[in-house]
Amino acid sequence: MKKYRKIIIHAIVFVILTLLTQIGGVVYLMSFVFCGRIKYSFPLKGLAAFLIIYALGTFVTTPMLAKLFNRERITHYDNLRPANYMTVLMNRNYVRPEVNSYLKSVSEQLKEQDSKVCMRYLDACFPLIDGFPLLPHLSHNDGKKIDLSLVYENTGGKIVNSSKSVSGYGVFEGPRIGEVNQNRACQTAGFSLYDAPKYLTLGSINDDLQFSENGTRQLMDALTQHDAVDKVFLEPHLKERLRLKHNKIRFQGCHSVRHDDHIHVQLR
Repeated sequence: MKKYRKIIIHAIVFVILTLLTQIGGVVYLMSFVFCGRIKYSFPLKGLAAFLIIYALGTFVTTPMLAKLFNRERITHYDNLRPANYMTVLMNRNYVRPEVNSYLKSVSEQLKEQDSKVCMRYLDACFPLIDGFPLLPHLSHNDGKKIDLSLVYENTGGKIVNSSKSVSGYGVFEGPRIGEVNQNRACQTAGFSLYDAPKYLTLGSINDDLQFSENGTRQLMDALTQHDAVDKVFLEPHLKERLRLKHNKIRFQGCHSVRHDDHIHVQLR
């Protein structure tokens, strides 16, 4: 009975690591083989083996394998950075080469405008296999999607490169009085998980920051001025507040989750 319990626990860990990082489950199995070949015993040997193999897999092996699936890591620029480096460590920062080209173009456009906005990306896609789910997202499975943080400013009105939650998700810029309340409409229609990202913050931070209308408008304008873009999801009340008219800016539907904590961009 004890043997079966251990097998079940290992299987659960394998599944969780695979769902979170894609390569973590395989690394977990490899760490057992690696440990078996090390004659010396020391505290946390298994954890050390896992971390070493995972680091090598994440930063050496996986980027090479990703090329076989037409994926590559997001290229960083002065105004394009991860909102949270856990995204990089968990291999959730892969896109197709054309997405990288698009992001470079947006970065250059913001520079030409002398914008202070820094694109801060959240989840993109996994490095391997089209159709592999990147939970909890419904569609980040083909290398063509990427989430970006909203733009925030301090009390003095200066744009800052920070988020309002540890994960970058879940702290909403909700509708004001008189604005469209899509969250309430979706909840009333029975879509109770529409605001589920509020459970994924991993903790709220930077309570003094406020939503930057000017900065987010600059970012949205730059994101939509490219033929490669198919859709950009933003909550209806923010589209209205920022006076955005581009037809690529759309409502994602109640079957998804609300988009007033981040911007979802997908290419054709």
